[in-house]
Amino acid sequence: MRFRSPSTRLFTRLPLAGNYPAAVALALLALSPYLILTTATVLAEPQIMAGIGATAYELQLSGGMSNAAYAFGAVLAADLVQRVARRRIYLICECGFVLSSVLALSAQNIGMFAAGVVLQGLFTGMLLVAALPPLITGHPISRLRTTAAVVSLGLFGMVAFGPLVGGLVGSLGGWRPLFAGIATLALIGLVIGSLTFEGNDPPDRRAKFDRSAIPLALGTTALPFFGVSWLTRGSFSDPEFYLPVVCGLACGVLLVGGQYRKARPLMPVRPISNTLPVVGTLNAMLVGACFTTLLELIEVYLTREAHYSAVRIGALLTPQILGIFIAALLFRRLMSTRWTPYLALCGTAGVAVGAAILLAASTSSASVTVPVAAFFLGFGAGAGVTPGLFLAGFSVPAAQIGPTFALVELLRSEAAFLIGPVLLHLALIQGLADGFHLAVGITLGITVVGALSLVALYLAGGARPEAPDLVSWHAGTSTAYHSPALLAAVRKH
Repeated sequence: MRFRSPSTRLFTRLPLAGNYPAAVALALLALSPYLILTTATVLAEPQIMAGIGATAYELQLSGGMSNAAYAFGAVLAADLVQRVARRRIYLICECGFVLSSVLALSAQNIGMFAAGVVLQGLFTGMLLVAALPPLITGHPISRLRTTAAVVSLGLFGMVAFGPLVGGLVGSLGGWRPLFAGIATLALIGLVIGSLTFEGNDPPDRRAKFDRSAIPLALGTTALPFFGVSWLTRGSFSDPEFYLPVVCGLACGVLLVGGQYRKARPLMPVRPISNTLPVVGTLNAMLVGACFTTLLELIEVYLTREAHYSAVRIGALLTPQILGIFIAALLFRRLMSTRWTPYLALCGTAGVAVGAAILLAASTSSASVTVPVAAFFLGFGAGAGVTPGLFLAGFSVPAAQIGPTFALVELLRSEAAFLIGPVLLHLALIQGLADGFHLAVGITLGITVVGALSLVALYLAGGARPEAPDLVSWHAGTSTAYHSPALLAAVRKH
């Protein structure tokens, strides 16, 4: 990863410095271990609870706080990279992830386990901002299309791989070896990164800690994620649910509004408040939330209602990997063309098709309907989230892509973890036999209404399909997209 300066000549002599395959491996190994765990542990929950003597609520809270730490870590890293070398942040976070994995796998109680998985989330969120932008901007522009496909596979390919891993672990009862394997992957990533990741001079060593953004980001993530975790043991009417959710959402509004008004914001809210980046960000939030919700609903329905084994559930969900792979190849081909917004819309449509198929699922037909639905869900996630992410990233200068990714991932994680647990709780209190289809129907409705609203927003902005100017963007002289303002066509008339 190419960061060169007179003060960091030592780093330019690294054995794998500038090696593109090594840089790809570095980024994937930085993100993949945790993303695999986010979906693998769901099917292994009975074994984990028995191994550490935890309740379902305690395990759900641990997972919720881990997801909150991931979203918060991305924002924290966006602040730190201004004054600390990326290589240093990367090495500290990768070492921290290895140690936190060891803490989780050796846990004898819920406290140790929770500390381990929360730290895993925090370090991975920081690695997203420390390791991913250099892969995108630090190599020749000819590599950019391949890099975009790698980002798609890294963000959702590993999430799709998780149920298969979790199914095997859930059937064999080896959750500690799972965490040992995750720690090993991270250790391999650390070795490759130490040989590949070059040093850099931070852009502003005198930059001050953002005293408004960081605390608000913490409240935006921790409070709502705690509130929805409470539903495992409580109900919608409990103040432990709605007070943290309301306060957390208020923190999010204050965070985004404050960043919009700031002259030198931590995250570039104002530059991505135009039509294309807003549509891309909202599409990533919509698709990510509905995909995550449907995946969790399938796993719970097949476990508790159909009484399928964990390994069978994992196998039935495996076709989503193929869907994501096809979406990544399509994005690689279309990223430099004017068709990226259409691909993002196709992703939303893919999730809608998957949800519609699930409406026909039953305990007797799940072996047929779930694999087909999983394929469309995987395609939808790959085609909907990553293009949306890049619509926002290409709407700011290349130097700001890290903070932009941090903002989009914060919003996407917020949407996913608010919608999923709420609809799952609704399905459970209705009874899974009927509640599953009710929750899937609501998710389908959200997807369709959201897609139509995004199309209307796109048209109201007067946006026209255009190929991004990647040469100017990569050179740092301009943004790739020059998007019209929100509702520009409406205000013009």
